[in-house]
Amino acid sequence: MSSSTGAPELQNTWADSLPGMFEPWVADEISEPTALVVNGDLAKELGINTDWLNSPIGTRFLVGNHALPGMTPIAQAYAGHQFGGYSPLLGDGRALLLGELVTTSEHRYDIHLKGSGRTRFSRGGDGKAAVGPMLREYIIGEAMHALGIPTSRALGVVATNQKVRREEMLPGAVLCRVASSHIRVGSFQYAASQSVDHVKRLLDYSIMRHFSHLQGSSNSALEFLDEVINRQASLVAKWMHVGFIHGVMNTDNMAISGETIDYGPCAFMDTYNSATVFSSIDHQGRYAYGRQPYIAQWNLARLAESLLPLIDSDTDTAVTRATDLLQEFPLRFEAAWNAGMKAKLGLTPDTVTEPDFFHRLLACFESEKVDYTNTMRSLSSVARSGSTELVPALAPGPDFLSWSAEWLALIDKSGRDRHEIATQMDSCNPAYIPRNHIVEMALAAGSNGDLQPMSELVALLKDPFSKRDEMDYYTNPMPEDWEGYQTFCGT
Repeated sequence: MSSSTGAPELQNTWADSLPGMFEPWVADEISEPTALVVNGDLAKELGINTDWLNSPIGTRFLVGNHALPGMTPIAQAYAGHQFGGYSPLLGDGRALLLGELVTTSEHRYDIHLKGSGRTRFSRGGDGKAAVGPMLREYIIGEAMHALGIPTSRALGVVATNQKVRREEMLPGAVLCRVASSHIRVGSFQYAASQSVDHVKRLLDYSIMRHFSHLQGSSNSALEFLDEVINRQASLVAKWMHVGFIHGVMNTDNMAISGETIDYGPCAFMDTYNSATVFSSIDHQGRYAYGRQPYIAQWNLARLAESLLPLIDSDTDTAVTRATDLLQEFPLRFEAAWNAGMKAKLGLTPDTVTEPDFFHRLLACFESEKVDYTNTMRSLSSVARSGSTELVPALAPGPDFLSWSAEWLALIDKSGRDRHEIATQMDSCNPAYIPRNHIVEMALAAGSNGDLQPMSELVALLKDPFSKRDEMDYYTNPMPEDWEGYQTFCGT
């Protein structure tokens, strides 16, 4: 909701409902904040007056320096497994939850800062953020939203006009982001380390925020786990469909809402390879592209462990019931992934395929080292014409010829018009993704004060499925001299 001045009014049900799960805190004072980018589209969706948001007061709000009615800034507490190792206390080390905005349609969103300064949970960090990584989160969030993938989004990025020390001195920034909540698997792990009562209160709160239909359930903990499993299976399938790699799937980075949060060393795959890793710190490939479904299930098992006392008073029974649910994750993920692959390949939901049908196509992609996004997009031309020569990277290969003959037979069996099928495929296979080399060049320019490349990239990514011939530059694969490209957490 907004006040008569155009400023939003906030609530903070987390602070009201969950004592012991946060620390009251305030953002560092920024003497000369300068808005770099403000998300007018998101502001309108939230009912925030864009003129107010673009004003000096709005800019101060975006860094947490202008208090609004109902604003109760807090640093949330959570634990988490980071690269498999458990940390009992993590929390918002450079982030703050300013409060929650409730729209006219009664949707509730967290307004959350990143890079707003040290908190109790900073663990030796400076609590700051640099311009480049914050602009990166803006770009990726908008791209994911346009691709139809549940995600947090940035409301704005504000330069602090202060330097941040990393390997070199970098211009500082604060990101203001929006999500349906920041309740993490790690939130439940922290609650479980405190008491069963903490877990119960967090469970009730989570159900209120995201699963109101479970209120009054005979076993809300088990049904909650069931719902979160479904959402994560769907989310990770969507990541896989577009070649997205989160990069740091720690339990404190998995939201129970089923949204993608905490963009750090994330990237989109260029050449198809299931073992692709971009994160500079993922030396063992724990969070590689092809491992993401397995890690999601592992993280969900950690959520289940936190819920065990509420699932059943008998531990053995609770473990059995939770395990039975967790073992369904691969089937649910595979169902979601198969459904998406059928759509990407112009097949109807009821089309019957061999169990390895889609995996055989990806095996062709991997053996021929093709660009994933461009090759998936080009398959609509094959559907339209019936000619595999339109995919020169794959057409000569016997495995692809055999696969494509089966695929085209399935298309023809449906009796639908091939042009309609190809059009449907183009609506599922993006022409444009945030290609790593283009993103990096936009970020380098933005860090030096030139925001035009970023603005042009974001505008393009807002409509990723509509091919524009004059935009072919944005479809170019990563140059060969970018081999070994790495992303960083930006801390």
